[in-house]
Amino acid sequence: MSASREVFLPVAAQPSVEALVDTARTAEDLGYCRAWLPETWGRDAVTVLASIAHATDEIGIGTSIMPVYSRSPALIGQTAATLQEVSDGRFRLGLGPSGPVVVENWHGVDYGNPLKRTRETVDIVKQVLSGEEVTYDGDYFDLSGFRLRCDPPEPAPPVDTAGMGPKAVELSGRFADGWHGLMLIREGLRDRQADLERGADLANADPASRRTTMSLTCAALDDRERARDITRQHLAFYVGGMGTFYRDALARQGYESTAETIYEAWQAGERDQAVAAIDDSLLDELAIAGTPAEARERLRAWEQVDAVDAVAVSFPREATLAEIEQTTHALAP
Repeated sequence: MSASREVFLPVAAQPSVEALVDTARTAEDLGYCRAWLPETWGRDAVTVLASIAHATDEIGIGTSIMPVYSRSPALIGQTAATLQEVSDGRFRLGLGPSGPVVVENWHGVDYGNPLKRTRETVDIVKQVLSGEEVTYDGDYFDLSGFRLRCDPPEPAPPVDTAGMGPKAVELSGRFADGWHGLMLIREGLRDRQADLERGADLANADPASRRTTMSLTCAALDDRERARDITRQHLAFYVGGMGTFYRDALARQGYESTAETIYEAWQAGERDQAVAAIDDSLLDELAIAGTPAEARERLRAWEQVDAVDAVAVSFPREATLAEIEQTTHALAP
């Protein structure tokens, strides 16, 4: 059975909350199963998703990814319960630790042990969503006496985590309901799927109960070279400019030399050289970029991968609103 087709709302290109709502409405009309919203340094995900929930009827909504350092676990649990209520049960919570560049420089919080903090956050959020009184004694959080004042959501929204390394993905399988993957080639996805299954085994859970959502950067444009150029630039930005995790993920999959070349060139301000280091073969391994016909074929191939439950169409950071609209329509289910 092929994976469901979902969409990441393009926060970089949207001029307003209403524009994001309109994009979600369009995705619903086109048959996408879920609209995910990241939370970075623009509009907060909660306000936007609440607006989308009120403006749509069927499409699922979710955070991908809400950082675990910028809110307390109890507040995240309250937020998940509220978004599940206002969306009539269409919400899915995606959590992740982000990286030290974001957490320490932007939020002023010590990054510490991201895996431990993510695990404790998931534990507490699930306790909050159960409606029971929360008692928790962890390395990061010590809680007692907290309970939702409103009725707990029924059903409770699933809780996913993002992870790029083996231990982070194992954590998803052991403590969460699903895993969000990105910056992966097919062989790398298989390796991480083994980590997810190992985590589920440690939890005495059926690995099939852990949902895998694969995020793919997509540009499906009549101008093929433009599609490939902006996608290549997007990948270079993340490997070269967004901390170590993306670089490590690429290196782990057999591209250590390429990852180092991209990183060193980007850090030296030689952006063109960093972008050029991503050759056509690697571009096509990591992303979907080309004409609408090419892109549809490559996306269908990803949807047939056994390990993938959902494929999420995301967009290059340099894509214009018109290019996002063309890609959204071209890759509609």
